[in-house]
Amino acid sequence: MIEAEWFFWLVGGVFLVMAAQMLTDRSNPRRLGTAAFWGLLGLGFCYGTWVADKKAPAEPLGAAVLVMVGLAGFGFTGRGTPRTTTAAQRAAGARKHGNRLFVPALTIPVVALVCAVGVKRLHVGGEPVLQKGSETVLGLGIGALVALAVAMVMLREKRPSTPLHAGRSMLESMGWAMLLPQLLATLGAIFSVAGVGDQVRRITTAVLPEGSVFLGVVVYCTGMFVFTVIMGNAFAAFPVMTAAVGWPVLVEQAHGSPAGVLAVGMLAGFCGTLVTPMAANYNLVPAALLELKDQYGPIKAQLPTAFLLLGCNIAIMSAFAV
Repeated sequence: MIEAEWFFWLVGGVFLVMAAQMLTDRSNPRRLGTAAFWGLLGLGFCYGTWVADKKAPAEPLGAAVLVMVGLAGFGFTGRGTPRTTTAAQRAAGARKHGNRLFVPALTIPVVALVCAVGVKRLHVGGEPVLQKGSETVLGLGIGALVALAVAMVMLREKRPSTPLHAGRSMLESMGWAMLLPQLLATLGAIFSVAGVGDQVRRITTAVLPEGSVFLGVVVYCTGMFVFTVIMGNAFAAFPVMTAAVGWPVLVEQAHGSPAGVLAVGMLAGFCGTLVTPMAANYNLVPAALLELKDQYGPIKAQLPTAFLLLGCNIAIMSAFAV
């Protein structure tokens, strides 16, 4: 059986190899901090296996996260000059291959879909080929490996170090912001367990006039927007605001449609995703990869749309959900 942990070990191994590359890159004045940051992340992927199996304490992982936060927060990470193709070479390659360059990228979702739908049903010796419950994650990992092979054959690249250097270049371009969504999702889970939603519910029920459904809709949608701006993730904001306002006020008291209230509430949270740098994978990472002069350019362009859609969601929920 192919286990999900194998994929995590592979990811950790790739981070460790790239960390070794960063350590030897003297073009990066912060090579020690950069190598330590990504090396700790790679070790975390590997060490986490024993933590998940309860064979090792979780405290070292927490300490590693704190060290990584310190390295990134105090500016000890930087960007070197990987040995990869030049901009002119990439432009020439793009003109030569044209739309065929999308083939490796499209290979990943195709393989992931095949694994999640088809391969999950295959059994060998009574055991499933893919670990039960992890078919999608494994499909993503297998798809990435297949896409790498397809790309190397298509581009006639014979050096296995080339994709590692190119991947490292992208990794350093994105920097610590690549990890922000995962950390913020964890923060949302901590908020939920800590009872933040219950405290917000007590405040809102004390402040909201009894029977004011429209005001409850405004508070719920605006709260989803604001908490998403803070957390950078609507999925992290959802349990907090739904426990505070969405379910007790709009569903139980106002007898609103649970599906309508919660679906539109999530859409209101997505409006907050458009205007926050905390949603790094959505706003900051693309700006870094495209090397935009203004890293906040996408946010500035999305501001009018975000507030317009927030108003539309409030109107839709008021008219059709409650």
